[in-house]
Amino acid sequence: MARTKTAYVCSDCGAHSVKWQGQCPDCDAWNSLSQVSLSATGGTAGSGSSMSSIAALGDDLTERYASGFEEFDRVLGGGIVPGAVILLGGDPGVGKSTLLQQVAGHLPPELKCCYASGEESLRQIGQRAHRLGIGNKGLALLADTSLDNVLQQAAHNGTKVLIVDSIQTLTSSQVASAPGSVSQLRECVGRLVQFAKQNEIALFLIGHVTKEGAIAGPRVVEHMVDTVLYFENDPASRYSIVRSVKNRFGASNEMGVFAMYEKGFREVRNPSAIFLTRGEQAVAGSLVTVAWEGSRPLLVEIQALVADCQGNYPRRLAQGIEQNRLALLLAVLQRHGDLTMVSEDVFINVVGGLRIAEPSADLPTLLSIVSSFRDKACSQQLISFGEVGLAGEVRPIRFGAERIEAAAKQGFTMAIVPKMNMPKKAPQGMQIIGVSRLSEALQAAFD
Repeated sequence: MARTKTAYVCSDCGAHSVKWQGQCPDCDAWNSLSQVSLSATGGTAGSGSSMSSIAALGDDLTERYASGFEEFDRVLGGGIVPGAVILLGGDPGVGKSTLLQQVAGHLPPELKCCYASGEESLRQIGQRAHRLGIGNKGLALLADTSLDNVLQQAAHNGTKVLIVDSIQTLTSSQVASAPGSVSQLRECVGRLVQFAKQNEIALFLIGHVTKEGAIAGPRVVEHMVDTVLYFENDPASRYSIVRSVKNRFGASNEMGVFAMYEKGFREVRNPSAIFLTRGEQAVAGSLVTVAWEGSRPLLVEIQALVADCQGNYPRRLAQGIEQNRLALLLAVLQRHGDLTMVSEDVFINVVGGLRIAEPSADLPTLLSIVSSFRDKACSQQLISFGEVGLAGEVRPIRFGAERIEAAAKQGFTMAIVPKMNMPKKAPQGMQIIGVSRLSEALQAAFD
């Protein structure tokens, strides 16, 4: 009997090593090498294909399938592309299976769809379908963990959309390792991608996530697929966000908002209404900004609270913006705004659980901090955005005119923005104040 060969594979980048090392030689990650058994077979070597001229391709290159959710189609870049491989990750119980089963139920009956689950039985899948009110006759169900049988059944049924729940449960007969291992994931994903590309089948893969929130398995899996989506939600809220971090067929960092009800998810077509649930009276420390998510503007409220420090060290807590960015902005405010907060606790929160990664939230964050510190409320009809530099300058950001237009549609009548972002013609009823320094913005907002 031939001796089984072993190797060590990095769970972060997928690099191979003949011996164990504390640090991956390729990506420098620590304690990421795990032992795997090498199969004597060739792996994912497929049948060769012949070359084709681009002129011989059909006229349906832009064809997409509608998922039944406009928000989900937006995240995908306009719909489901035939032959696309989409990886969906999220925390346990966030609703990954529910959302994709609803998508499968909304597909046209003539578009055959197969929902293959390795985690649930057919009865459990049927119970969820009954609760969601899914009656799509073109939807076929399969409960199996064998990759070979899933591919065989999908090919025999003429499937056009294949949903695999989840990729960590599938096993290939060509790899002698446990389900969910690095070698199994690489083999199963490789064969599924090859199958989808050769047969023009739209493939959805549900993936587990680690404690850090990243999709479990080697990072090479994310490079093999066309689109990577993350399912985010706040346990205290009924709203969930599907965000694309990679998309070959649309904009990355696109966002779709859904609300969970008893009969499944419903899309939220005006997400700004969620993040703008403000009181009737203006309060100190609250200001609205316009963030840019994917391909559209999104109005969100930034709240700040400045309180006397009760200990020896003042606290700096930020939810929704980067923690280090808050410390930087406070230093700029002290140097160029003549306000010292060395003995004050500062707390920042973006309402709705949204996270703003772009620097456009710098100026509204500082204005909300000053509003709370002075206990002076800003106008409820005021919006602001802009990047603040270390020298106290207010820098322009992208899509400034589009952000102002979106705020005007929501009824806002005043805006403090970078001078370079001022449009040539302001929207009707909108007063726009252009500033180039932080001191000018503070004077316009509070004097």
